[in-house]
Amino acid sequence: MRDADRLKEQTIRDFGDQWTRYRESDGYFGSAELLRDIVEPLVPVEELRGKRVAEIGSGAGRIVNMLLDAGASHIIAVEPSAAFNVLREKVRNPAAVTLLNVTGEQLPPHGDLDVVASIGTLHHIPEPAPVVHAAFEALRHGGKMLIWVYGREGNETYLAWAEPLRAVTRRLPHPILAGIVWLLYPLLAAYIRLARRCDIPLRRYVNNYLAKLSPKQRRLVVYDQLKPAYAKYYTGDEARSLLTTAGFVNVRVHHRHGYSWTVIGERP
Repeated sequence: MRDADRLKEQTIRDFGDQWTRYRESDGYFGSAELLRDIVEPLVPVEELRGKRVAEIGSGAGRIVNMLLDAGASHIIAVEPSAAFNVLREKVRNPAAVTLLNVTGEQLPPHGDLDVVASIGTLHHIPEPAPVVHAAFEALRHGGKMLIWVYGREGNETYLAWAEPLRAVTRRLPHPILAGIVWLLYPLLAAYIRLARRCDIPLRRYVNNYLAKLSPKQRRLVVYDQLKPAYAKYYTGDEARSLLTTAGFVNVRVHHRHGYSWTVIGERP
């Protein structure tokens, strides 16, 4: 088996375990306000109302429920991992959702979808091109793909210590890693307090996102950073090329809070 295939399968297992253990998305973590923060200014959330949408990498249903709250008329939720059973349980309006327990490249080529969204997923796929191609084929002409991925620009200081740490933590069993996250949390809480007062790295991300989460959700964010077998931090050019190389046009990029990339493109 190729290294990319091994990484892909292990990452799917990692997220199946993660979303089976961490199921809740209450408060800001699962809110329409957060969806707006992710997708705007590239597309107003109101434009999702009445649209047929696919969401690739649905996990425990957090983004699916956000899209339902935004008024999407129907959602195809794609989740390949063991979290599929949690997704089935957590979806708030099952009649408006089609659940597919497949990988992203197996999204059916309907050719009639208005939007394909992948929020926080492509950066965990070693070879994302087949997934983006599948999204292209599933969209109607004029339909849009919307993605959000980790950014390299703005994360340089964080990655200097996080990447060596991940080389160890991604191999740890859940109980040990969960314990490490608890030990790290006081440092994170102190950093959040400092970010309110000082111009430190990732200040915008901390104040506009992390500070709005509950302590439990902040620990999940730390766990999510340290566990998955594969994670890529994209440059702006790399993020744009995910869509342009697949044939999307009118591609626009937004550097969200200076640490990540939201990208939207249109099928011609």
